[in-house]
Amino acid sequence: MNSNIILSATFLVLSAIIFTLFNSQNPFSPVPIPGSKNNLHAAKLLNVTGAVGPESLVFDSNGDGPYTGVADGRILKWEGEERGWTQFAVTSSNRSNCVHPFAPELEHVCGRPLGLKFDKKSGDLYIADAYLGLKVVGPAGGLATQVATEAEGQPFHFTNDMDISEDEDVIYFTDSSTVYRRRQFMLVLLSGDKTGRLMKYDKSTKEVKVLLSGLAFPNGVALSKDGSFLLVAETSTCKILRLWLRGPNAGQVDTFAVLPGFPDNVRRNSEGQFWVALHAKETPFAKWMSSNLWAGKALSKLGNFKWLHASLAMKPHAAAIKLSDEGEILEVLEDCEGKTLKFISEIEEKDGKLWMASVLMPYIGVYNL
Repeated sequence: MNSNIILSATFLVLSAIIFTLFNSQNPFSPVPIPGSKNNLHAAKLLNVTGAVGPESLVFDSNGDGPYTGVADGRILKWEGEERGWTQFAVTSSNRSNCVHPFAPELEHVCGRPLGLKFDKKSGDLYIADAYLGLKVVGPAGGLATQVATEAEGQPFHFTNDMDISEDEDVIYFTDSSTVYRRRQFMLVLLSGDKTGRLMKYDKSTKEVKVLLSGLAFPNGVALSKDGSFLLVAETSTCKILRLWLRGPNAGQVDTFAVLPGFPDNVRRNSEGQFWVALHAKETPFAKWMSSNLWAGKALSKLGNFKWLHASLAMKPHAAAIKLSDEGEILEVLEDCEGKTLKFISEIEEKDGKLWMASVLMPYIGVYNL
C-alpha cells in the first residue's frame, strides 16, 4: 500500500482520537442545519455522458441551455432530451491528449472551465478557466480567446468564478490562490492559505485591478440586484463576504453571512436573493482542523488527494442555502444521505426550478420548487 495513504490514514485516526477525547459528537458526521428540508433527493438528473464535473452552469439570453464546463476542458450545451449535450466551446487548442473525462494532471493543458457568465449585450460567453485565466467565446462557440492572465504583475493561478456588471461593463472575478492550483484545492483549505484575490476587469480599457487580496479561498461571486454590493464566497472560512461598491460604505468589506459548511458558487435569483451551494457541510472535525492549522498543514504535507478530501467530506451529500439580500438564511434544501445529489457547486434558479451543478459528479440536478 502507498506509504502516503498509510500515513494519511494514521494521522486521520490519531487526530480523530484526540478530537473525541474532548468531544462527544461523531467528529466526521455533518452538523444538522436547523429548519432544513431534506428533499433534494427528488431532483431529476441530467447525466453528462462521457464527462464529469459540470462545475458551473448558465443560460443564454434566449433561455437556451444550460451551458456547463466539464473537467476535460470543454463547454457543453444542453439541447433537450432528444439531442442531449453537444460541444459548444473549448478553452485550449492543445487537445490531442484530452481524451479522458477526468485527468487532473492534464488540466493545465486541456483547460478546466469553472465559472461561466454570458454578456447579455454581446451574447459572448465569458469563462473563468482555472489554469488559462479569463477567456471569452462568441455566441457561435468554438475556441475561446484570451482576455486576461494576470493582475498587477501577478499571474492568475486558480481563476475560479465571476459575475458581470452590465451597467459598468466590468467583470468581477476571483483567483483562489497564488500558490496552489485547482487540482490542489484541498491544500488551499488545509494549509491556511490566504493568498486569494478578488479582481475587476474593465472591458473598455482591458485593465485588471485587484480589489481585495489576502483572501482565504475566494470562490463564488455575485452582484446584488441594484449593483450596490458584491458577494464573494470565502470557502475556507465558511463565510460570504460583502464588498460595498456604491453608497456611504463604498470600498468597505463586511461579513454578509456565516454558513454551516464550505460555500462554492453564489448565484442571484430574479428577486435579488442568493442561492449558495455548499460543497460539504461542516463537521466537528473540519471545524477543529480549521481552528488548529498545525493539524491541517500536517495532513496537507502527506499529499494524498482522496484522503485529504475524505478528511473534510466523509459523508457525501448536497446542501443548498437561500439567503436574503441582507444575508439572512431563508431556506435550506438538502439531500442529507446523498441519495441523488452530492457535492453541488452551483445553483441557478430559473422558471420555478433549481438547476444544480457539481464539480465532482457526472451530472446536473434539476429540482422543482
